[in-house]
Amino acid sequence: MSSNGVDLAQYEQKILLIEDDQTLQELYKELLEDAGFTVQVAKDGDEGLSGLMKGGYALVLLDVMLPRKDGIAILKEMKKSKSLQPNGPIVLLTNLGNDEVIKQCFQLGATGYLIKSSLAPDQVVSEVRTFLRNAAENT
Repeated sequence: MSSNGVDLAQYEQKILLIEDDQTLQELYKELLEDAGFTVQVAKDGDEGLSGLMKGGYALVLLDVMLPRKDGIAILKEMKKSKSLQPNGPIVLLTNLGNDEVIKQCFQLGATGYLIKSSLAPDQVVSEVRTFLRNAAENT
């Protein structure tokens, strides 16, 4: 069980990817699926929030800069509302290195972040596994 109350064994393979860049969506989805994960993609903030509210994800990869509703707004909504099923850790996927934005996201419930421009795409899979392992160990 993660610190968010989600039973990671039950949702172990399910990831919500909230990313508006279609090329990155397709790349990360393919890499994660090839690694054995089931990936649901949301292309904007509204779709992402809807997916989060349904819940049941072992991990959520959340882009900060999104159309319709940015990652900060999504985190604020999630702080006010409860999803139908709990979610595992929310990890920011961003090109922003802005410490204030990252700090604000952590205060709103994000548990980690990945700077997209600093990672080779296949490193995302490794980082996802690390976040999931850490969440499982902190239960």
